[in-house]
Amino acid sequence: MIAAVSEADRELLLRLTADRALETLDEAEEWVRERGLVTLLPSTSLPSLFVACHEKPYREGARGFGAWPKTKWWWGGALEGRGLTYAKLLRGTGVFLSDEVAALADPLCREELARAEAGEHGDDARALLAHLAETGPSLVDELGDELGLTRERLRRVRRRLEPLGVVVATSARIEGRGGGHRHASELRRWDQLRPAPSSGRSLPELVAAGVRAAVVAPEREVRAWFSWRADEELIDGLVGEGRLTRPRSGLVAWAG
Repeated sequence: MIAAVSEADRELLLRLTADRALETLDEAEEWVRERGLVTLLPSTSLPSLFVACHEKPYREGARGFGAWPKTKWWWGGALEGRGLTYAKLLRGTGVFLSDEVAALADPLCREELARAEAGEHGDDARALLAHLAETGPSLVDELGDELGLTRERLRRVRRRLEPLGVVVATSARIEGRGGGHRHASELRRWDQLRPAPSSGRSLPELVAAGVRAAVVAPEREVRAWFSWRADEELIDGLVGEGRLTRPRSGLVAWAG
């Protein structure tokens, strides 16, 4: 078990009890921005938006979308619409980033973008980035035809680039000519998502922000959270600086 004070703090801050359930989208946005890193579904020790909703699923026993909250399933897309970054930086799993945390990830993502433009992730990746630089953000449904790529080749490129933040998929609302609309996925380069570059130590800062968001977490998990693995020396450095603590063997916690 986690130390009592850390467990109590975690329960409160991550809204793990029903009496702390998120009730409105405004409240959810404020909470996500305050925590800094929040997943949609529960996947790690990081906070989860749907866990914090404490709402029954759309269909009991269902998998996939049917397991999402019955009335708040749309909150993830709505938070993107409010300017929160949602990127697959958890080794391919999506996570909401506050503006401050996105700035911490920025140098890492720009470094990977430069590597991809140099061809280190293959010709298809380089072609995709050149196309996006020329045309701007593009609908995923149309990119295959525009680049002459099969769906599988485009999927492979995305699986390689999205976990590194090189490209980010965002939701787009497409208005129909005869009324109505449809929702689609739009792909953009990281530097189109965040035109102004940031600076800093980046990975240590990102790891520290993750532990702050989670309050306390297994150290082995923390080291493998992001697409850029944190080694023991990095964690030791954050502990030595007094930013993280080791409440007991195998755990790291936010020191405040």
